[in-house]
Amino acid sequence: MKRIVLLFAVVLSLSFAALVSCGKLDVVGTDSVKSFDKILRQIPQSVIPDETNGGWSLTAPDGTVRFIWSKNYAASPLHDVMLEFDAAPFLAAGLDPGKLPKNFAFYEDMIMVGTKLGGETLTYSGQATPLASYEQIVKLKRSAIGYHGALDHYGVNLGDGNLFEWAKDMSTNDKDIVFVLNPEPFIAAGVDPAGIEGWVFTKVMVDDENGKPIEADKILKPFDLL
Repeated sequence: MKRIVLLFAVVLSLSFAALVSCGKLDVVGTDSVKSFDKILRQIPQSVIPDETNGGWSLTAPDGTVRFIWSKNYAASPLHDVMLEFDAAPFLAAGLDPGKLPKNFAFYEDMIMVGTKLGGETLTYSGQATPLASYEQIVKLKRSAIGYHGALDHYGVNLGDGNLFEWAKDMSTNDKDIVFVLNPEPFIAAGVDPAGIEGWVFTKVMVDDENGKPIEADKILKPFDLL
């Protein structure tokens, strides 16, 4: 009898440890929702529905770039998460649009880059909102959400080294939102990355696939919202 009780206690202890471990693993997901909500509330005039792309858009204070996220993956016309930005500075820096890879779209005077997250029809317990659609990413596509320790940012992975990031705490960070591009496709398409007006070409500390910090080249457009 004592052996059975002891075995039950061990199993219960292991189960509790697993639950605690899972909870710790999801701290990034949970806290990212809270901080993203604060970003949305800080610039409500810049967050609007985007009917063309079937979701929501958050526009940078200078109006040159938007982060767009879907409210229904089954209905997204191209990407589920993406950046859309003015092409003019990239064209002026040497861009040949025909040399951009397939995850890019070039139209009129804009460039779009992003990725599909899935094909699910998203359902909501209540009205679909910008925050609720972000919560769907955390719930269904948790691997797309990360934490960037070097900048104390949460972020959405847009594929191929492109990201949208935001500060965990705006009161202690001067880069509240950052639009992040991988320079490699642009360089291959003829762009001088150091010559893109309004963007910063720099090295950023990131984690590699093994969690080891390394330096990586990025094209950034950061904004302080406070």
